[in-house]
Amino acid sequence: MPPAHTAPPRIVWLLGPALVAGVAYLDPGNVASNMTAGAQYGYLLVWVVLAGNVMAWLIQYLSAKLGVVTGRSLPEMLGTRLRRPWARRAYWLQAELVAMATDLAEIIGGAVALNLLFDVPLLLGGLITGAVSMILLAVQSRRGARPFEFVIIGLMLIITVGFVAGVFVAPPDPAGVVGGIVPRFEGTGSVLLAASILGATIMPHAIYAHSSLARDRFGATSARGDVEAERTGAARIRRLLAATRWDVSIAMVIAGSVNLAILLLAAANLAGVEGTDTLEGAHAALADGLGPVVATFFAVGLLASGLASTSVGAYAGAEIMQGLLHVRIPLLARRLVTLIPALVILGIGVDPTLALVLSQVVLSFGIPFALIPLVALTAQKRLLGPWANRVWTTTAGAVASVLLIVLNGALLWLVLTGA
Repeated sequence: MPPAHTAPPRIVWLLGPALVAGVAYLDPGNVASNMTAGAQYGYLLVWVVLAGNVMAWLIQYLSAKLGVVTGRSLPEMLGTRLRRPWARRAYWLQAELVAMATDLAEIIGGAVALNLLFDVPLLLGGLITGAVSMILLAVQSRRGARPFEFVIIGLMLIITVGFVAGVFVAPPDPAGVVGGIVPRFEGTGSVLLAASILGATIMPHAIYAHSSLARDRFGATSARGDVEAERTGAARIRRLLAATRWDVSIAMVIAGSVNLAILLLAAANLAGVEGTDTLEGAHAALADGLGPVVATFFAVGLLASGLASTSVGAYAGAEIMQGLLHVRIPLLARRLVTLIPALVILGIGVDPTLALVLSQVVLSFGIPFALIPLVALTAQKRLLGPWANRVWTTTAGAVASVLLIVLNGALLWLVLTGA
């Protein structure tokens, strides 16, 4: 009998990597940055959230495309192109600092959420968050990519409900939202928060991780050899890239909507309320103004955010080390080591919300180091062949890179000069 025809998988079964990477856009640093921006400046920075989300779509698609077409991650590509050991180590160091800043935000966010929900001390909450993230990483290590994706996507649904519920209870002012679409700043503080929002929206570790997630899920897809093999390989890549565009679009719509909802919730309900520049104060203000149910939803969303995003961050950090230093440390061992800075911050009593916002600023400075190589590599026809970027795609990526670098430079100048 002839072999039974096996239909190609439906696009829905090819979704997942972008949704996992998209959790990075919903981490506690996002909550702190967007909540603080809304409470302090109202609807002023709505445009930053929207612009960041548009740029994030392009960037995450390029990252996934690199992994799908080449079967290699961005850190692996950089590790082979940076031939001098000192260059690889320097590049790894900045990427590692960014990954540590990410982990700091996520562990602290989980600790704050446990404190709000169950009055757990912050240090113990950090340990619990780290322990749960180790369980999630064990799922990825032992069961593979697909079960890990299901767990993270489940947490993403909890995050979405937790953070969006309040907007339906107390809707924002439509005129204020429309006014916030016009790009503008009001002093150094708004520039600082804009950089913080972009650092939380376009996260370097998400750029590194997405190419790795696509590689792990789909493997190398380029086919070489006879004409039929090449035709089959090209068809498979085309199908995977079509699924990837849907995957990235769904992930970015969810992430953008949640981030915007957080800012609008604060702008509509927390503007002028004292103490809302901290997560604890924002939670208390939500409880007073909108009731304990909305405040509980917020805290549950924050907890799910910390648990999901810290797992993805640890995965990204391991891939960065492997790709650039050619050293692979078991995920669980790395998780233990990277817990230390966050636990130290919690132990010495640094204000959690301040640490979260500053961590996002650190992330924003790591963006060019991930973004510029990504745009350059995906534009190379000798690397991606017919799947290389079109001119307009490379131009859009270059414009996004320049805008982000200029904003970060302006931020540094304003902070150093006190302007």
